[in-house]
Amino acid sequence: MAATRVAAMEKGLHERDRVGVQDFVLLEDYKSEKAFIDNLEKRFNENLIYTYIGNVLVSVNPYKELPIYTNDHIREYYNRHFFEASPHIFAIADTAYRSLTEENREQCILISGESGSGKTEASKKVLQFIAAATSHKGDVDSVKDKLLQSNPVLEAFGNAKTNRNDNSSRFGKYMDIQFNFAGDPVGGNILNYLLEKSRVINQSSGERNFHIFYQLLAGASDDELRELHLKSNMDNYYYLTEGSKGIVKNIDDVEQYRLVRKALTTIEFTDNEQAEIFNIVASVLHMGNVGFTEVEGIAKILKPESVDAICKLLNCDEKQLTEAFTHRTIEARGDVVTSPLNRDLAIYARDALAKAVYERLFSWLVVRLNSSLQPLNSRKNAVMGILDIYGFEIFGKNSFEQFCINFCNEKLQQLFIQLTLKQEQEEYLKEGIEWVPVEYFNNKVICDLIEEKHKGIISIMDEECLRPGDPSDMTLIEKMNKNFGYHRHYISHEKSDIKTQKTMGRDEFRLVHYAGDVTYNIRGFLDKNNDLLYRDLRETMCHAKNSIIKEVFTMKELESKKRPDTAVTQFKNSLNNLMEILMGKEPSYIRCIKPNDIKMPGKFDELIVSHQVKYLGLMENLRVRRAGFAYRRPYEVFLQRYKCLSPETWPRYPGPAKMGVQTLICSLKYDQDEYRMGNTKVFIRSPQTLFATEDAFQAKKHDLASLIQSVWKGLLQRRKYLHTRASVIVVQKWVRRHLAKKEAERRRRAANVIRSFIKGFITRNGQPTEENKKFIELAKAQWLNRLAKNLPVGVMNHYWPPCPYACREASEHLHRMHERHVARKYRLALTPEKKQHFDLKVLAESLFKDKKKSYKASVPHWFEEERLDQENILLKGNFVSQHLPPGERAMYSTSVIKYDRHGYKPRERVLLLTNKAIYILNGGKSYKQKHRLPLEVIGIVVSNESDDIMMIQIPAELKKDKGDLILQMEHLIEAVTRIINTIKNPNKLMIMNTGSLEHKLVNGKQGIIEIKQGTLPNIQKDKNGHLLVVCRR
Repeated sequence: MAATRVAAMEKGLHERDRVGVQDFVLLEDYKSEKAFIDNLEKRFNENLIYTYIGNVLVSVNPYKELPIYTNDHIREYYNRHFFEASPHIFAIADTAYRSLTEENREQCILISGESGSGKTEASKKVLQFIAAATSHKGDVDSVKDKLLQSNPVLEAFGNAKTNRNDNSSRFGKYMDIQFNFAGDPVGGNILNYLLEKSRVINQSSGERNFHIFYQLLAGASDDELRELHLKSNMDNYYYLTEGSKGIVKNIDDVEQYRLVRKALTTIEFTDNEQAEIFNIVASVLHMGNVGFTEVEGIAKILKPESVDAICKLLNCDEKQLTEAFTHRTIEARGDVVTSPLNRDLAIYARDALAKAVYERLFSWLVVRLNSSLQPLNSRKNAVMGILDIYGFEIFGKNSFEQFCINFCNEKLQQLFIQLTLKQEQEEYLKEGIEWVPVEYFNNKVICDLIEEKHKGIISIMDEECLRPGDPSDMTLIEKMNKNFGYHRHYISHEKSDIKTQKTMGRDEFRLVHYAGDVTYNIRGFLDKNNDLLYRDLRETMCHAKNSIIKEVFTMKELESKKRPDTAVTQFKNSLNNLMEILMGKEPSYIRCIKPNDIKMPGKFDELIVSHQVKYLGLMENLRVRRAGFAYRRPYEVFLQRYKCLSPETWPRYPGPAKMGVQTLICSLKYDQDEYRMGNTKVFIRSPQTLFATEDAFQAKKHDLASLIQSVWKGLLQRRKYLHTRASVIVVQKWVRRHLAKKEAERRRRAANVIRSFIKGFITRNGQPTEENKKFIELAKAQWLNRLAKNLPVGVMNHYWPPCPYACREASEHLHRMHERHVARKYRLALTPEKKQHFDLKVLAESLFKDKKKSYKASVPHWFEEERLDQENILLKGNFVSQHLPPGERAMYSTSVIKYDRHGYKPRERVLLLTNKAIYILNGGKSYKQKHRLPLEVIGIVVSNESDDIMMIQIPAELKKDKGDLILQMEHLIEAVTRIINTIKNPNKLMIMNTGSLEHKLVNGKQGIIEIKQGTLPNIQKDKNGHLLVVCRR
């Protein structure tokens, strides 16, 4: 399988001038740092961030997302030889994983670089590959989830924003991943180194405290913050040096808090454990707010409420904690002395407690994570370690932390050189090639300077911390200058030249590290090394009831009389332990570089990169790797690529691959010293030889391409001809068949058309069928054209033209629609006056139709508003203007004959209808009001005969004992309709079906109006005293 693949390393050689070489070992001028950096920059500008130095991966942080970590990329690198694909972190992870599972060789991946160079992201990508490459069984997925979810927790509590990196790891981390016999992850273990706990109490300008403080304040709910006695305003907390300026646009603290909570749940932290963790985090914030003042040299607490909050969160005694903040108990020779602290010592004690609490919480978290990651069975498992450790650091001011970090890098460099030389030696031995010892800088002399027992800097520092008297940082540096002034890797102010003295203070010393000179300021070394926490504070914490605090501050520690190891000794011991672990594993290396200090994508700062190349020892790595042969490949891979350069090996060599490569090399006339034939690989000494071979291959490809093209084109043309000939024959056959079918179909259709025409004509007046359908359609069209020209006009014209049999239903619908249309047009054309008249006619119909015999005679005539002659109209106008109350207006007037209630004597009167009343007026030269009858109280009574009599029923309070009014009028239907229209109440009208009408007379007496039919209409008083009304039959 491997022999059939084309190595990606060689595929890019012909583009080396543009994108650089993929392996620095192939650099011609491998001793030139400028050539090294130029090659890095070429690849960086092409978004190629990975380059090899042999089996060491150099990674340049692009400061942007690149689409090179997808599942497709994982599949591309999974189970492939290291050099069969272009440089990638997945190739490192796959090689380590395959060596672990196939050869049972335990692995470690060492990731190093400056802050901001992408170490943490690199470790995540390794975990991503391993998670994707392993199986997906339930328990395996659970372990993978825990391994992946441990990252957000450790980053929240151990990472912070610095001026160089928004997510800088402020601790070293070594993670062991344990695999079972099937190669599936079943557990893990984490070791942490040198947490930068001084960051808890103070941060440089532009930097932040650990992420978790900001995540808690930004992401916790109001109820959670209330329980923790916190407020979301970051300016309230002294330990958050930048306050609200610590809110960074690129960091979503709310989302990160949610992820941390989810991760804690995934890793099986209980709700109670999570609550206690955040209680401790909140207590650290409150510790920073415990201020002090000084009275007569004795410290006093300024904010007791902060102490109260700490005690509630840690569940400890408030009085005891207050006393511990301001007093110190010393036990000497059996005597116990308690002395008060001044303000400076109280602040020191407070800060020491905050650092100790946070550091021990972090260590507890790591222990708790490890307990969750332990495998279910106790059998021995294969292990892959991932070391994410600080890179070499040189700042403007370097202190105790930088001293420890750079010591760690010296140890790792020593390990790297030893393991690299060992690997080279083993490969040469395996391939049967003579090993030539390599000269290199052995930094053991620096490591001894720092850690040598009883003589090194660490021993001197510990001795100064432990001696009686008044040791200080300056006494320490004096002792170091005295002891190491002779050492060529130690430079003091006293023994340096004048030029160096101008750049160094008397409180500084300089070490000549493998990566360069570093000047350290001695201030703070003793305090940080002592890491002193007063007994009173430790005792208070031991009695706290917060289970985590109780677990990390043990009574055993309090009762122990042995002085604990200093910080640097603890670090040295854990570092030596780490070296032992790494020495027992096969290493892989990832060296991370940041291209600029401003985190800008696409910017490559040569000066900054040059420093890192130096600090990481990359040139030294390259020099060691190039001490022997620059290039080596399995015979099968080399022969597969370059076999075309010799007629004896092209196109397929019949014998073993090793013999084929020997034949090929003889044909290419390599110098004898330029190559060696190993057992399974060919070794080439200089890149120039490889480049010449690659250039010859690129040139040969044109000849091969021409040959392949000519043969291929001939083959294609022959295939095309044969295919075209066969196709033409098939097409001819089908075309002839198609034409014959079309002709037969045409004749069949013609016969059917003629037959159908004849049948349709015969049955054109019958029921619709397929045959007569067209004739019927024609008749319909002609009828519609005739109808369109002869539509009846006028709303009363009901004529409608006849239609064919097939159009009966349509004709009925059209007739109805046309009548509605004509009626609508007529209705829309009506004027408001006409509409009002019609409304009255409709009202009259509803009142009188089929109820009064004289109604039909009124239908053809329009109702009028005025039935008086011109003279009476003027008199009425005078009356209206002079006598009508405000708000009343005349609606209708007509002449009437009133019949008295004494003997029914007729009298001429005028009826005036207003919007509120009926007025009965006396005629003459001027109108006089005889009656005013409000419309809302009267009733109207008429008979069902064709007479003109209307009786107005008057309520008792208006009658004055005079009875109802009896009126005769010519236009009875019109008058009654207008009165009812004005009243808006049809119930006011009563139409009597009896032959007589009863009415009220004077003094409550009853009168009778008899209605009879006759030839001549007449009204008179009858002999019986009744009013007789004769109407037409």
